[in-house]
Amino acid sequence: MKFSLIRIPEVYTQFDMYGVSQGILSTYPPLGLEYIGANLECEGYKVEIIDLGAEKVSRESLTRTLSTTDAVGLSVYINNYQTAAKVAQNIKEVAPDIPLVIGGPHCTLMKGSVLAQIPAADIAVESEGEQVILDIARFLQGTQDLSEIPGINYREKKQIKSGRPLKVISDLDTLPYPARHLTEKYDYGNFKGGVRPRKKFTTMITSRGCPFKCRYCTRYGNIEGWRYRRRSPSNIVQEMQQISEKYKSVMIVDDSFLADVKAAHFIMDSLIDIKLDLELHILGARVDTAEPELYKKMKKAGVRSITFGIESGNQDVLDYYHKHITVPQIRAAVHLARDMDFITQGFFIFGAPFETKKHIHNTINLATSLPFDTVVFQPLEYEIGSDLWEEAVRERKITPEEITLIADSRRGLGNFTIDELREFVKKGYRRFYLNPRYFSRLFFGALRHRNLEHVKSVVRLIRSPYIIKLT
Repeated sequence: MKFSLIRIPEVYTQFDMYGVSQGILSTYPPLGLEYIGANLECEGYKVEIIDLGAEKVSRESLTRTLSTTDAVGLSVYINNYQTAAKVAQNIKEVAPDIPLVIGGPHCTLMKGSVLAQIPAADIAVESEGEQVILDIARFLQGTQDLSEIPGINYREKKQIKSGRPLKVISDLDTLPYPARHLTEKYDYGNFKGGVRPRKKFTTMITSRGCPFKCRYCTRYGNIEGWRYRRRSPSNIVQEMQQISEKYKSVMIVDDSFLADVKAAHFIMDSLIDIKLDLELHILGARVDTAEPELYKKMKKAGVRSITFGIESGNQDVLDYYHKHITVPQIRAAVHLARDMDFITQGFFIFGAPFETKKHIHNTINLATSLPFDTVVFQPLEYEIGSDLWEEAVRERKITPEEITLIADSRRGLGNFTIDELREFVKKGYRRFYLNPRYFSRLFFGALRHRNLEHVKSVVRLIRSPYIIKLT
């Protein structure tokens, strides 16, 4: 039996100094599908992964693929469910009888309506699908009843029914490592700015869930038993050793990799001892976990870049978001990362409900005062599943059908309109990237890291229409 797992590309909206643009995220491999594929292969099933964000698939090619496929799985995110619905419909037009399974965050957050939103799908998997997909495979082979499978919704005689309650995977060490060989044909890691990882590039996770409860963050709080779970440090190190056999760099994409500082020390000590030739990039890090001894080990172990979720330069806004960090901690962490010669990125949010122009000015000042290599400024978004979204629904400022929306003053969600927030974003980028100190850091960074992308970034900025207009 063969499964074709299809990655629907995520669509992102980018706010920059020139306005608003949209694009497709195809720089990361589909880690969730790689985990699903690994579980299926362990049980003897054949698996193929098709990344629609990394390759164009014609209708003729899709027809050929489906002719040798027994079931199809689609990954669905909040920002691509409409595209997923179109792809699902195309699949059913080519092969109307093929079983079509959907899964991913959107299926978890919208479990009650996702099959109505994607009418061509037959089964929707809530949350973690590694074990559920094996039950579905047994159903397709006639040895399992859909009603007995936990964590799914399915169609039966034009009705949508549910299986048993979801079972959260408690021991992540029981999962096989992702089947990365299924995506080796693709070239990932082609980030537009900032870090340029060594090729070949891949990703990994060391935990699921997050021990923190920031108010703007979409979480699976509606799932009974959902909690922060971490793989054992030895299991993590073993996977890194396996990765290093074929890859030169890996990005750890946890919500907060350094949340368990003791485990982080063990991992870095182990990597230093075995002298692993693997470049590490940390996507999610909290500033309150920054300590000199750990960062020195990270440097020695091969960490090259680190991304911080800063959000604001105002303590009252940080407290409102339940970040549980301080502005002095932010400054200390970024400077420590700079001392370790890490490539650094900071994320900032504008538009908390009580934020004023002074608040936003303070945030921009903090960003420009710190030695980041790149920054991201974004308006605050109310996303389904977050505390802010749930509060807004209870206060009837938004409806349960509104999945994500910007903190617009016209909806009572903040003090600024969407257009005003976008102007603040553009102002932030101008202040940061047009700062002479930033140009100096880029040039010296190019020399230090032997990376011409830093220089190219400077040239693009100098030649941009905005710079020309200023001069």
